[in-house]
Amino acid sequence: MFFSGDPTTRKRVDLGGRSSKERDRQKLLEQTRLERNRRLYLRRQNHAAIKIQVGFIEFEFEFEFNIHCYIAALHVYVMLFAFAQGAMIVLVQCFGPQSAFFRQLFFFFNARNVSDISVLVETCRLMKHFVQESVFNYVTGDVVGLFAGIDYSSKRALVDFRVKKFAFACIQAVHQNRKELKDQLFVTPEESNTPPTLLLEAVVLLIDSRLPWTCKVVSYLLERNVFTLLRELIVTGKESMEIHSSYGRISSLERVLTLIIPHIGQKPCICPNIDPRWSFFSQILTIPFLWHLFPYIKEVFATGRTSQHYIHQMALCVQNHANVLPHEVSMELPGYACLLGNILETAGVALSQPDCSFEMGVDLAAITTFLLKALPPIKSSRESSMVSDDDMTAGDEVMELVINRDLEKQITSAIDSRFLLQLTNVLFSGIHLLRGPHDEGPGDKEVAAVGAACAFLHVAFNTLPLEHIMTVLAYRTELVQLLWHYMKRCHEIRKWPFLPYLSGDAPGWLLPLAVFCPVYKHMLTIVDNEEFYEQEKPLSLKDIRHLIVILREALWHLLWLNPTSHPNVGKSVSSPPANKMLPAEAIQHRVSTVASEVLSQATIDGTRANEILKQAPFLVPFTSRAKIFQLASVRQRHGSHGVFTRSRFRIRRDHILEDAYSQMSTMSEEDLRGAIRVTFVNELGVEEAGIDGGGIFKDFMENITRAAFDVQYGLFKETSDHLLYPNPGSGMIHEQHLQFFHFLGILLAKAMFEGILVDIPFATFFLSKLKRKYELHTIALAYCNEHYEADISELELYFVILNNEYGEQTEEELLPGGKNIRVTNENVITFIHLVSNHRLNFQIRQQSSHFLRGFQQLIQKDWINMFNEHELQLLISGSLDSLDFDDLRQNTNYVGGYHSEHYVIEMFWEVLKSFSLENQKKFLKAAGSASEEALDRLPTSATCMNLLKLPPYRSKEQMSTKLLYAINAEAGFDLS
Repeated sequence: MFFSGDPTTRKRVDLGGRSSKERDRQKLLEQTRLERNRRLYLRRQNHAAIKIQVGFIEFEFEFEFNIHCYIAALHVYVMLFAFAQGAMIVLVQCFGPQSAFFRQLFFFFNARNVSDISVLVETCRLMKHFVQESVFNYVTGDVVGLFAGIDYSSKRALVDFRVKKFAFACIQAVHQNRKELKDQLFVTPEESNTPPTLLLEAVVLLIDSRLPWTCKVVSYLLERNVFTLLRELIVTGKESMEIHSSYGRISSLERVLTLIIPHIGQKPCICPNIDPRWSFFSQILTIPFLWHLFPYIKEVFATGRTSQHYIHQMALCVQNHANVLPHEVSMELPGYACLLGNILETAGVALSQPDCSFEMGVDLAAITTFLLKALPPIKSSRESSMVSDDDMTAGDEVMELVINRDLEKQITSAIDSRFLLQLTNVLFSGIHLLRGPHDEGPGDKEVAAVGAACAFLHVAFNTLPLEHIMTVLAYRTELVQLLWHYMKRCHEIRKWPFLPYLSGDAPGWLLPLAVFCPVYKHMLTIVDNEEFYEQEKPLSLKDIRHLIVILREALWHLLWLNPTSHPNVGKSVSSPPANKMLPAEAIQHRVSTVASEVLSQATIDGTRANEILKQAPFLVPFTSRAKIFQLASVRQRHGSHGVFTRSRFRIRRDHILEDAYSQMSTMSEEDLRGAIRVTFVNELGVEEAGIDGGGIFKDFMENITRAAFDVQYGLFKETSDHLLYPNPGSGMIHEQHLQFFHFLGILLAKAMFEGILVDIPFATFFLSKLKRKYELHTIALAYCNEHYEADISELELYFVILNNEYGEQTEEELLPGGKNIRVTNENVITFIHLVSNHRLNFQIRQQSSHFLRGFQQLIQKDWINMFNEHELQLLISGSLDSLDFDDLRQNTNYVGGYHSEHYVIEMFWEVLKSFSLENQKKFLKAAGSASEEALDRLPTSATCMNLLKLPPYRSKEQMSTKLLYAINAEAGFDLS
């Protein structure tokens, strides 16, 4: 039977008495029997499994399919899978296309039914176990084969449908039971096999990007507003997230989100775009502090095309004015603010990507502008401390911030120097400062960049603390140069492109100026003379002259011309109508023709001229404004019943300050506006001769101001330039020092109100307080910082300040814990601001506040705001440089035989012009209100009418000697 292949071999003999042929036959029979039994066992096992399934299906139909009976059957499947050989076939039959299990499960599934949830969870457990036990350690083909069998292509429609339903059922099951499962929603798969974890991990397996059906499944989920469901899961479970959080591990919920958000409808993804109301940015990005919950998603979102897609989607909503944000989580955490904080926190990473486009920068600027505009102003602690309760006047209002403090911090921290630098670089990277000889103006890209940057920065200036924003823009970017280059070209060609960020018919220059001016002003507060004049930074002197022209024209349009009457100005980018443009010549002509109208209208509230004086007084010459101020004073005097009353003061010359204080402090505002007549009492207690026709009151005002503002009196101190400011230690000298400051404010206002010049040189920063400005003059300190090349920390400075008043030293911290905070190169700007604020504002805030209140009893703030600090000093003391004697000569009347061409008068004016400036001032004082001397035929003055009594001298030498003697004499009115 068995041929050995060798016919010549000699037959072997079995010495044991048994044939080898028989032995081989027995062995073969045994092997055959074992193989037959093994095949029989496998057939029986498979048959048993099929019987279970068939019986189960028959059982389903017999009882009209009660899905809850699946629970026991699924447990049988699990046991078969775990212990029986051939259970893999059962599993495939359960998940495969031929199985009725999924069809009936999804048809009758109820996410609120506990039994149904149990069935779904066990199904997910089976799939997870299958993946873990796979010999290939989860190859996508295994999962595809599990659902599709051998041939996926022929079963694609059915398989895709079942996988879609499976994935959505898992998410729906967790969502419907989220309140009961809230403590398990953020659990990681490594920590437990809780139902939410099993359900969400099943979704992770089903939407793996390598699977052929992923886009179809994700599209199915997006169509059913999966982001809304996931949002509600996050909001419900985030309270307990800290308890279950595992650093370095990703929760199942985060894994699901991470796989869904890259499906943005761009190749190779084929998912369609969905309604923005149900998008990732509206539903998920509006969750407060999202990246604290899901740090890994932050990385996924910020890199690649994902953020660019969603930011562009948001920008389209902004352009279409679409409100797509969900309801607020809380009043202090509004959705728009949370969206802003989350976007800004990732913006730095997105802007730094190599593939970050110009369009991305424009879209990001548009979104942040829109969202920032809705925020209430956020002030830094330093800015809040600038104005104390003492500085507040009636009518001032403080806006109560309602935004959560942590959310404020998230927003302000994100808009840091790095973000500002990156945003400007992305927007202006392709725009150069140099231009060709035939430049026809900015291109579309430059217009878009300027509009986006300026819109964002303008809103940021009005919303966020300014200290770090301004410094970065001024010194780490070329924003000032870029904007100036843009504005200069537009002005030269008389064509300002329309910027879509402006509403209505606003001119195209409005937005660039709104950003350029504050940044340029910030640079001017720190730049020194060498940089400004010699290095011509930040702009050349020629450009500054050009800038002044642009600013004057812009202000004239805003304050005088009616913008609604020119609806087309700047609206067309290509060819704005020429007849709507106003050339410089026409503006200059209009200014000259309305000068007289300004003088007559400027004192009337509500007129256009009055608005110019309030908002742009420098458009009107100083002399005209001074006349307007005088007209306003006269109008107030005549509009008050005080004009009909005359207060009479009896003043002792050796107690002038005390007597004036006791009598003026009790007067009402109406009486203060009226006339005051003064009678002096000499040291013997006798009233001095003379009737006060105004001259004695002038003498009184000059003497009392000289006494009150004398540094020896202790209310004021001097700078190194002998300029006056309130003494921070005045309270150590005078118990009622604040009442005295209130009185001095009245005194100065009365002098200005009456047009009396007093010789009081005030420090500029104190004059700023009359305008209610709180300036920080940091030029010297900033100069030191800019030119100090070593490490500033070596100076051993700390955030404390040492006060030394009259030998008493006190130390104050500029910040909480300031004595332990060293000044470094990074925080020196903050230190400079704090020191300046302390010295110029905080130390003298009470004195300045009381002085200002007294001052404003007579002079309205609007009238003071017509003048800058230098001009205010001119109103107080007159010109410090020269006197206009030509004007004085033209306005002098002659009596007693004198006339303008009389030889004595000619000689008088020649002598007066030869005097020094100091003696000329003394002459004006003597001629108007000063001491009189009647001896030796000296010139005398009638103080009641500002009359100079001049004897007919015969020579210039004699006249000069007599005049000098008279104006330097210090006698009372007894010798008149």
